[in-house]
Amino acid sequence: MTLRLAFMGTPDFAVPTLAELIAQGHDIAAVYSQPPRPKGRGMALEPGPVHKFALDHKLPVRTPLSLKGADEQAGFAALDLDGAIVVAYGLLLPKAILDAPRLGCFNLHGSLLPRWRGAAPIQRAVMAGDAQTGVMVMRMEEGLDTGPVLMAERVPVGRKTSGELAAELSGLGADLMVRALGALERGGVTPVPQSEAGVTYAKKILKEEARIDWTKSAWEIDRQIRGLSPWPGAWSEANGERLKVLYSTPGQMVGRTTERSGQVLDSHEGNLVVACGEGYIHLDRVQRAGARAMSGRELLKGFPLPPGTILA
Repeated sequence: MTLRLAFMGTPDFAVPTLAELIAQGHDIAAVYSQPPRPKGRGMALEPGPVHKFALDHKLPVRTPLSLKGADEQAGFAALDLDGAIVVAYGLLLPKAILDAPRLGCFNLHGSLLPRWRGAAPIQRAVMAGDAQTGVMVMRMEEGLDTGPVLMAERVPVGRKTSGELAAELSGLGADLMVRALGALERGGVTPVPQSEAGVTYAKKILKEEARIDWTKSAWEIDRQIRGLSPWPGAWSEANGERLKVLYSTPGQMVGRTTERSGQVLDSHEGNLVVACGEGYIHLDRVQRAGARAMSGRELLKGFPLPPGTILA
């Protein structure tokens, strides 16, 4: 059945869900997204991915700074919606907004709730070393990601970066949302309250977290690198220059004493290996400031890091 919906989202992660709702024939009455932000050298205002996608599909777009005002709430209620779909929107929804649609407001969240409620669930799952994560469709409440869950999909984390995991969950989530809406409209799904045990919060990623502390173990550093790849990118200073590390492989030293943390152990034949507080780490994919991402082998061709060099 065709539903009259508002879609509320901003980044790339949200685009597949909007695309799938359109493909299923739902009536998108309005798209809400964060306002355009200054970007590039000229700092010109640029709309976000969802905003751009909506314009390409001739959908009306609204970009309020807040939904707390009476006028914004009245305008939302006037849409006469069956439901609102929220995917990484970036604004809190007041009670008046949550209560306006006939079926309610539904959020696609990138974790296995109640673990990792909040702003950065995918990155935090990787950084914490979680074995699995997933996406869930929940009916929204006033609390932070506290609503009852309609459907879920689980995936292994493995050696994925947060960027790779986000792309996977984004696609799974788009299909999950349309299935959940269909089941809800048919009366074929009952939202299940979240457990009160196991609640954790995925606080926003701060740029200060991105600098690598080489005194930590290789496995902690590897999780940091994968969790912050591609954004903001874990980094260290090398030869006075900031070097981002986008992918790595940790290992255990056998039969040798650990050198100083941050010391380059090997840099020949494409191996860029650095000592950690425990173990060592291969820097497999790196990026110099203003340059493209490249392998360790490519980096060393024009950026010598001989054994004994200290990364700080």
